[in-house]
This record gives sequence, structure tokens and C-alpha cells, in this order.
Amino acid sequence: MRNRIIGIIILSFVVVLCFVASISVGKTTIPPSEVIGAFNAFDGSREHLIIRTVRLPRAIIAVLVGCALSIAGSVMQAISRNPLSGPEILGSNNGAALFMVVSLFLFGYTSAHVQLWVALIGAGLACLVVYGLGSFGRSGLTSIKLILAGATINLLLASIVQGVLIFSEQSLDEMRFWLAGSLTGGSMEMLQQVWPFLAAGLIGSLLLSRQINMLSLGDEVAQGLGLRIGWMKTGSLLIIMCLSGASVAIAGPIGFIGLVIPHIARFLIGIDYRWIIPYSALLGASLLLAADIGARFLYPPQELPAGVVTALAGAPFLIYLAQRRGR
Repeated sequence: MRNRIIGIIILSFVVVLCFVASISVGKTTIPPSEVIGAFNAFDGSREHLIIRTVRLPRAIIAVLVGCALSIAGSVMQAISRNPLSGPEILGSNNGAALFMVVSLFLFGYTSAHVQLWVALIGAGLACLVVYGLGSFGRSGLTSIKLILAGATINLLLASIVQGVLIFSEQSLDEMRFWLAGSLTGGSMEMLQQVWPFLAAGLIGSLLLSRQINMLSLGDEVAQGLGLRIGWMKTGSLLIIMCLSGASVAIAGPIGFIGLVIPHIARFLIGIDYRWIIPYSALLGASLLLAADIGARFLYPPQELPAGVVTALAGAPFLIYLAQRRGR
């Protein structure tokens, strides 16, 4: 217990360091004194405006999205008992992308706030469709049916998205950066619209962590321990839907965090989801902040989307994990 608490403290310190670095470092490096002054003695200077209107919202969004995707991934792996599954299996990424490209294709360019809600609705509806297909039949919701339904719907939605983009050059130009998963352009106003979904998912995952522990042992064991499996799986999927849907809506489909981070958390503290969930939240926040910082310098003078950096870091880990599971 003491070691786990110390680990929480250390990871919290890492998150703070990454958060400060995200605010200070970029194309324009701002000294710490100016960073502090932007909050204590705001004078409207260029550096202060960059910190308060661009980098601070971006860093906050990185922390929340990193936490949300990591927790969603850990819960998804628990209920599916599949170490290679992530929140994307519910179709939130491609559902949001489909609604975005269709709205751009049919109605032209809309405001960022309208696009935010369009993406959120698309992610939510895709999750509901996958959940409905996974629950269809006499056996009800099972892990295998859920994964098969998710894979099928994801392929279908991805094909439709590519078809729309081929016929709409404007949609392709507007969507290219968002589809790669980017924190650029995020604002506090956008965050205010999705924070209830993020808060509901974060709080719900912590409150249900003990039940998620039992569910990860298997349906028969969980049922023998008195867990109402159907209600618990429904609640867990609602948590994943809130976390992944809100994350995709505000930052685009950032991959690999929900897959990689839960494995790192289990390596550090074991299989107790009462600890995996908070560890995953802190690790995910640190990783996405670090990826966003790296995206600013990997291809100067251009800035890469953070989703590209997470993919570069996560793909080798996925290959290693698949080979290890195969052995």
C-alpha cells in the first residue's frame, strides 16, 4: 500500500512537470518567470496571451484526454478480458469521424462548437450500435460478440468515411489534421461543453473499480461473487462511451494510449483495478503531454498531430505485446 501511494505521488509529480513543460516549450520558448507572470500579473503581452489562450487550454485538454483514454482502455480490457482491445473497439473514433465528414459534405464548414457536438453524437451513436449488436441473441452481451461487433462496425464506418472523403475535397482538407488526432485549436470553451461527460466517466470508473475487478475475473466467477453482470457491463460501457466519445470529439481519434497505458499500469502495480485506474489516468496524462511536446519539434517548422507521435510510440509496443501473447 505504501509503495503504491508513493507511486501515485511520483506520477503526479511527473504530470506536473510535463504540464509546466507543455506551457513553456514550443516554437516560442517562454521562461518560467513569464509563465508565472501570465497568471499573477497578466499584462496582455504576446507571451502572456500565448500562455493563457493557446498553451494552457491545450495542456489541460491533453491531461484530461490522456486520463480519459487510458481509463477507458483499462475498463475495456477488463470487461472484454482481451489485452489487445481498447476504447476504439466500440467505434467511437470512426463514428465521430463519419458524422464530421458527412456534416462537412452536406452543410459545408461549421463552427468548431457545432463540429464538437456532431463528433460527440457520432461517437455516442456508434457505441450504442456496437453495444446493441454485442447484446443481440439469447446469450446477451458477451466479450466475443462485443469485439466482433466492434470490429465489423469499425470497418464499415471507416470505409464510409474514406468514400465520403474521396468525393469531397473540402471535407478532406478540413478533416485531415483532426483525423490524425490533434490538440491544436482546443479551447476552454470547447472543454466546458464536454467536461460533464469526462467527469461522469472518471468518477464512475473510480466508484465501480471494485466491481470491475470482479468482472475482470470472468463472468462465472463474478456472478458467483454476487455481481449483476448485465448491469455491470452496461455501466462499464457507458463509462467507456462517455470517456472515449468526449475525447474524440475534442481532440480527434488519438490511438494507442488506451491500449498501451493499462499494460504499463498492470506491470507497475498488478491486476487490482482499484489501483490500475488511477495509475492509468496519471500515466496517460503524462504520455499525451509528452507526445504533444514532441510533436512540436519532430518536424520543424511544421507541427505534427499528437496522434502521430502516440502511434509511433505505441505501434512497436503493440507488436511486442502481440508476439508475447502468441508465445
